[in-house]
Amino acid sequence: MVLPLALLAAAALLARVVFALVRRLGGAREVAGVIVRDPTDDTKIDADGAVRSVQGADIVLSDELFGELWSVETLERLARTYWSYLTFVTLGLIRVYYTDRERYVCLLIRPLKLLTFQAPEYETDNARGIVRWRIEKGLLVAAPGRGGDGYLEIDVRRLDCDVPGQERINVEVEVANFYPAIASRLGRFLYTNTQSRIHVIVTHGFLRRLARRELEESIAGRFRVPAAKDTPPPERERAESAPAGSDSGRELA
Repeated sequence: MVLPLALLAAAALLARVVFALVRRLGGAREVAGVIVRDPTDDTKIDADGAVRSVQGADIVLSDELFGELWSVETLERLARTYWSYLTFVTLGLIRVYYTDRERYVCLLIRPLKLLTFQAPEYETDNARGIVRWRIEKGLLVAAPGRGGDGYLEIDVRRLDCDVPGQERINVEVEVANFYPAIASRLGRFLYTNTQSRIHVIVTHGFLRRLARRELEESIAGRFRVPAAKDTPPPERERAESAPAGSDSGRELA
């Protein structure tokens, strides 16, 4: 019992330090010629213990670069890049294993499954792309959060841009209906200072990799030959009104 508590304490300290650095780097910044601006961070824990956490940012890039990136294959590579950065930022302690039906987020080895996700769902139209992994089970998931009601989702939307020769997209990473296995008021403190902050750190790092166009090749490779017709229209799990200008834009193809 002493060792797990010590690991949690060390993780909490590391997360607090890195999170403070991430906050200091907030605001509009230019990364490799691409502007990342208006970063958002909203994390809430409901009375029943369900967590909803959303981080996002607007990314302004050239028309030419936008044309290169705006595809279903890029959405698949974005998904892979998110998992790759999780492994990178945890110094290889957290690893992701793939099967046709599931994705396992493990502590070093596959038997230690912290989170098990169902295979990703892809939804696209001409101005939006969503990839979603439903939470199936795992050591970090309490019983009410098992079975696919909770999810991790990346949402990419094309927005209006008033700068000639530039395009603007919004990228959000959301965790919703996630019930951490750590319970009680003390558990909420531990979650806020470990898992929650690690998610924020990973999301901000992921957004900067996107801005630098440092996208990993997909392991599954489902869309290496783009096929937008194989994906249903995008629809967020949580109800929200359609963004302005979402009915126009270059096709995700």
